[in-house]
Formats: sequence, structure tokens, C-alpha cells
Amino acid sequence: MASATKSNEYQQIFHWAETQKNGAIPSFHTRKSDPYQYQAGFGNSFSSEAVPGTLPQGQNNPRHVRFGLYAEQITATAFVAPRHVNRKAWLYRVRPAVAHDAFVDIPQNAAAESNYLLSNPKVHISPSQLSWTPMDIPDSGSIDFVAGIRSIAGSGEPTLGEGLAIHVYTANCNMTQTAFVNADGDFLIVPQQGALDVQTEFGKMFVQPGEIAVIQKGIRFRVELPDGPSRGYMLEIWGSSFELPELGPLGANGLANARDFLTPEAFYEVKKEPWEIIFKVCGKQFKCTQDHSPFDVVAWHGNYVPFKYDLTKFVNVGSISVDHIDPSIFCVLTAKSRNPAAPLADFLIFSPRWDVASHTYRPPYFHRNSASELMGLIYGDYGGRSDDFRPGSISYECGMVPHGVAYEEFKQATECEPPLMQISTGSVAFMFESSRAFTITDYAWTSDKKHEHEPRLWNDLEDHFSAHLEEVEKLLAETKAR
Repeated sequence: MASATKSNEYQQIFHWAETQKNGAIPSFHTRKSDPYQYQAGFGNSFSSEAVPGTLPQGQNNPRHVRFGLYAEQITATAFVAPRHVNRKAWLYRVRPAVAHDAFVDIPQNAAAESNYLLSNPKVHISPSQLSWTPMDIPDSGSIDFVAGIRSIAGSGEPTLGEGLAIHVYTANCNMTQTAFVNADGDFLIVPQQGALDVQTEFGKMFVQPGEIAVIQKGIRFRVELPDGPSRGYMLEIWGSSFELPELGPLGANGLANARDFLTPEAFYEVKKEPWEIIFKVCGKQFKCTQDHSPFDVVAWHGNYVPFKYDLTKFVNVGSISVDHIDPSIFCVLTAKSRNPAAPLADFLIFSPRWDVASHTYRPPYFHRNSASELMGLIYGDYGGRSDDFRPGSISYECGMVPHGVAYEEFKQATECEPPLMQISTGSVAFMFESSRAFTITDYAWTSDKKHEHEPRLWNDLEDHFSAHLEEVEKLLAETKAR
């Protein structure tokens, strides 16, 4: 397990570029407290071997793999999927993953939900703007990462082959000789308090607040908590996969650059000891046991791999003249739906950047849009909400429901000429956005952390137009007389 980290070490920088000291020091691509090595790139075909000379060359499945290893393939897409979307990986391991005992039912996590259809009486729908203060991290008992998953909202259901779920996790202990497999979909994990030391079949990743990790469907992993009790957010998608958004007229560079995504290097352990594998399929959890570590992969190659990304490396873009660009410019990762014009899910961040547009109303403008929006705050402050919004909080807006800042903030932004300034310094907020309507889980709906945005917040919005009625009527009369 990696050592504890300074949780705020990178929270005050404006951008990762600051760590490079204007070229005065050798460049580095991971945080100083990260103990692991990685391969760089997004969507690449990677290869890694913990023992040199292990990977077969020129073929995938030889009669004899070096050191008596077994070859095993993970096929994540249809065999005949076009090459540009085909995802697979070959693993060379001490024992294949099939070497386990029978699956058995286990008690289900009552706070985890997978069915977000309205036919399920345990989910709710509301057009109200809802918020939750940070969910408590358990201070007693032993709650690991998997046991600590709490579902908040979602759409669809995994057997439909398309949908998503949004969770928080609150954990206070390591996963010990226990691995987890999500057979339903991919996890995007956003730590908010405390780093995660994530062991996967492909190697290890150290993921701190301000970083994210993606662990795909079917990959075994376990989580340790090097900083102690931990909390964070998760987006789970079914029937799709995360990819980089198109850049369009931006050209070849910007937003999340492919070279900044990091994939683990092979790491194996050969241990004869009892292990439990928790397997989630269609939202239901099962368990099997085996007498050896599931993380015995000595070498691997492929393009179906877990990865992580440091949000401080995001390259913000925006207007340099007037008006805001749509928030799609803040998209780090996207997941397609069957509708080519409407993503299943987007992951957006609001991080430190310059705000320079002139003659422009600066705060988030009053708006309605077709997307369902669920926001969280990793660290710092975020001024774009209409209520108290602290790190670990959650805010939800239903599609087409109007929202915007409080009138006091609107009034100040329209009356004062703002300076050119850095905004969101020392802060990273994010949004899980979807073209799909969300339903809210029983857990979130009945939580004492839940509250509605105060609808009277906008009661003092003034009618400025009526003060100009005489002028307007005169103009209309002159126009009609022409």
C-alpha cells in the first residue's frame, strides 16, 4: 500500500504547467506522492510485462507461454466490431480467471440501485432542484469501497444495454483479499476526500482528489485507502464506453489531451491465500472464492485497459471576445448513446481558468436545457450554485427545468464592470450530464442530507421592463405610423 498523501498539495496550482517550473527542472507526469509508473496515451494499444521477455511476439496464444503462464483474452466488444471501436486485451497470468469456486448469492447492498425505470417503486422523479450535503463517512464498523457504494440517481437498467447510474462511495477500510468485478458497465471514479490505491489485473493506479480513474466492465480490482477514510463520486455507464470528445474547430489540441491519460504497468503477485471475488451482474451481487490472488498477471497487451487522468492538466478554452461558449467546452470524457446527437453521459469539469470576455454577463446565465445535470465539488468553492455548496455536496437539475444564480449575484454582475481575472482558483467542480432523464433512488430521496433549492430565492427578481413602458409604447406607435 502506498504511503499517505498531502491531500491539498496540488489544489492551489492554477494548472499542471506550474509544476514544471518554467523548464528549470526535469519534467514529470505524475504527482510526487504517486509511487507507480504508467504508460501514456488514450485509446492506444498498450503492452506491458513485469518480467522482461514474457510477452509472446507475433502471436497471442502460443502452445507454450514462457514460465508456464496461461493466456487469457478479455473481449469487450463484438468480435466483428469495426477496428476503430474493437476493444480487447490479452493477459498472461499464473492461473486463468476461471480458476475459482462456484458463485453464491450474498446479502445485497440496500443502498445500491441498478433499476432506474419508473416501474421500480424504489425510484422517484421530481422536477425540483435538489441538493445533498456531503454524505457521512462511517466512523464505526468496517466499510470498504464496495460496501460503501450509495446510489443517488440514474437512467435505464443494465439489461437494456444502455443507461447510467450515479453513486457516491464512503469507505473507512481497505478491501482485504477481496476483489470486485462490475459485469454491467464501466466505472468513472472521482475521489473527493482521500486518495485511492487501486489494484487491477493490469497493474496499480494511485488516484488522488483532483484525479479520476476509469475501470472498465469485467476488470477485477480492489481499493486501499492510504489516507484513511475516503469519500467520492462515481459514474457508471451501461452499453457504452468513455472516449475523448471531438474537438471540431479547436483543431488537434486542447481540453483533455490524449498524452495525459495514464495506464498501469504490469504488476503481479503470487499468493496462496483465500480470496473473495464479488461479481455484480444486472445490479445483483454474487460471490465466489479462490485460493490465490486474482492479480497474478505477469504481462499483458491490448487496448481495453483501465486508466487515470489528472484534472489539473485539462486545457481550458473559451471566448476571448464576448459571451460564454456552451459548457461542452469543459467536457473531459463522453460516452455515446444510440442517438448520435445526444450523448449518454458527459463528464465535465469547472477548474481554474481565465475569464476575459468583455461586455458579457459573467456568472452562469439563466437557462433551460435538455440535459439532466448532477454536480459535485471535489475541493474549493464553486459560485455557480444557488445554495451552499461544499466539497462532497451534490446538486441536481432535471432537464428543461430553469436554473441560474441568485438575484444578488445577477445584480452585481450586471452593475459592476468585472476585471480580467482568474476564476475557480483552488477549486475543481464537476458535472455528470446526460441526455437521459434521471430518477432518484430511495436512498437519496429519503436521506436527511437532501434539501430543495429554495424556490423563493428568485422572488426578488425585479421587473425592469415595466419602468420603460412609456418609452416602449411611444416606439411602437412611431413604428405603426410609418
